[in-house]
Amino acid sequence: MRLVICVDRDDDLGRKAGIHGPVLGREAVLDAALKLGVADPEDSDTNAMLAAVNLLDELRATGEEVEALVLTGDGRVGTISDRKVSSQFDEVLSKIKVDAVHLVSDGAEDEFLYPIIQSRAKVDSVRRVYIRQSATLQGTYMTLVRALKDQKLRTKTVLPLASFLIFLGIVLSLQTFFGVQLWGIGLVVLMFLLGFYLFLWTFEVDEWIVAQVQSFGSDLRRGSVAVFFGILSLSLVLLGFLLGSDAWSAETNPNPLAHFLDFLATALAWWIGAAVAFEGGRAIRWLLARSRIPASVWVALVSFTAASIEGYSLIFLFRAIFFPASASVLVVSLVGVALGILTGGLAETLRQYLRTSAALATKGVRPSTG
Repeated sequence: MRLVICVDRDDDLGRKAGIHGPVLGREAVLDAALKLGVADPEDSDTNAMLAAVNLLDELRATGEEVEALVLTGDGRVGTISDRKVSSQFDEVLSKIKVDAVHLVSDGAEDEFLYPIIQSRAKVDSVRRVYIRQSATLQGTYMTLVRALKDQKLRTKTVLPLASFLIFLGIVLSLQTFFGVQLWGIGLVVLMFLLGFYLFLWTFEVDEWIVAQVQSFGSDLRRGSVAVFFGILSLSLVLLGFLLGSDAWSAETNPNPLAHFLDFLATALAWWIGAAVAFEGGRAIRWLLARSRIPASVWVALVSFTAASIEGYSLIFLFRAIFFPASASVLVVSLVGVALGILTGGLAETLRQYLRTSAALATKGVRPSTG
């Protein structure tokens, strides 16, 4: 049997229409599309599901044995939603024998899931659905306004712009009312904050943080050992702020950038220690519950190493640029930045390898090590 698969990565179907995947069968998919269309007529997932039914009818007309399937993820797009999609697909594969699949998508976000599906079944074709709309100026304006009502889109686009405007307002206020010239340090801090935000966005760290907070609440209710490590990591974060503040006060250079770099150089080590303690508590919780350490611990350790190298290299690089320093310090800092990037790439490669290994393990296939 072949499947025509439509993936709703952010679970619009569940959140808006109350239908949770997997949705298998032509009539079930049509019913789901109708209910989602009534709940939100502007949701493109409705068109994607109807396109899946259209493709299903085309394939059946040629005499093929084929069925429609909708997989749903989670509003917390990322690791959590992808795990739900893969779990639902595994559930379907355990019930029916699938020879190949045809994928239908309404955009690039859902297509992030295709490697997960491809690791479990042969993919014969991919069809993307384009929605024809009026190209008038008013239509474009209304489309933009409706898009900005999406919480996820606002978080990814409006939040950085708002943060930039607030920061710019603070700098201008200090200059106007107190005569404080902060353009140099302000630019550096803005670059640092923007880079930090893009790092969190790229690796979906914000979603990981939300998931860990929810997990901590669950551990607290169960009296898990991870609670102790969570409190320890929070204490280390606060200690990093306190010791960093002391380093800020002890700096004699009048340049605010020197104070800021001293603060980071002192606090960063404690913050990384907090991350290690938190991940250690998670590993011990897994060890006690499942008699094994999760493979993601090794990814975390490599990531923490990359963050340490990259963080301190950037600190010394800024010092070498803005304050008198030998050429060797500048060279070593640049090498450290490059090494941190390479180590971060290694962590991402390891994460992808472990994810692929887990996917192939469900099919009894050993991943190739080259």
